[in-house]
Amino acid sequence: MKRIAAVTMVRNDDFYLRKWVQYYGAQLGRDNLYIYFDGLDQTIAPFCEGTHAELVEKIGTQVVEAEKGRLKFLSEKAAALLSGGYDLVIGVDADEFIIPDPKLGKTLAEYLDGVDVKSSISALGLDFGQKLGEEPDITEDEPFLHQRHYAQVGTRYTKPSIIARPLLWGSGFHRIKGHNFHIAKDLYLFHFGYFDKKRIEDRFKDKDRLAQGWEKHMHKRARTIRLVTEKKARDFDRCIPWARTCQTLVRPPYAWNKPSMFNYRLIVRIPDRFKDLV
Repeated sequence: MKRIAAVTMVRNDDFYLRKWVQYYGAQLGRDNLYIYFDGLDQTIAPFCEGTHAELVEKIGTQVVEAEKGRLKFLSEKAAALLSGGYDLVIGVDADEFIIPDPKLGKTLAEYLDGVDVKSSISALGLDFGQKLGEEPDITEDEPFLHQRHYAQVGTRYTKPSIIARPLLWGSGFHRIKGHNFHIAKDLYLFHFGYFDKKRIEDRFKDKDRLAQGWEKHMHKRARTIRLVTEKKARDFDRCIPWARTCQTLVRPPYAWNKPSMFNYRLIVRIPDRFKDLV
């Protein structure tokens, strides 16, 4: 089996990190998780036991500066892991989960063991929202996918998150500088960062995030809730092959190494076969 590591960086984000450790720990083994806490003022939570978790000096004070520094840092850590014996490194935020389709009957490690990764591969991105009037506030007591059923097939979250050699991720893992991307079949990135109206409102009150310039970004991302609430959800299994093909072939004029879907807003309902995974 291939040796596979997962890396992330967090700040004041135990809600998502707890779920991240549970999921990737079960899929890859906790000893293959590398978690960096952004700032020496942070505290490593007890649920990180068994992982490689450490505090590092805070990177940047403004969102753009901080993101560039964060991804440079994580790219260097990933390069060191690859040089140290790992075959693949997964780089994701704490609210992102890379999931092989359950119909395959494989864990993430088993799926990636059977894929030939030359430089990097991407999972097809799905950005979850909250269908207001149907889905209540999120709780920590149940799996996310018992509580949320709708997502936008989002080019923003089709990221080259899995690398097989030292490369430089762009901000947010959204691209690899100087490289194209390949979208793997039956592999998905589920993004849960903006899937709850109350949590978004609470983030607007977070002085640390506001000081870094996150307010505009959070307002923009909150649109997913509106789209999921207002637009008709399409059948997942019918639409996903088209979306993968479109994102593989189409590029925005300003970034040839990012996917595009002609700005089409595609909302799908997630099949029940996924519901117990996260």
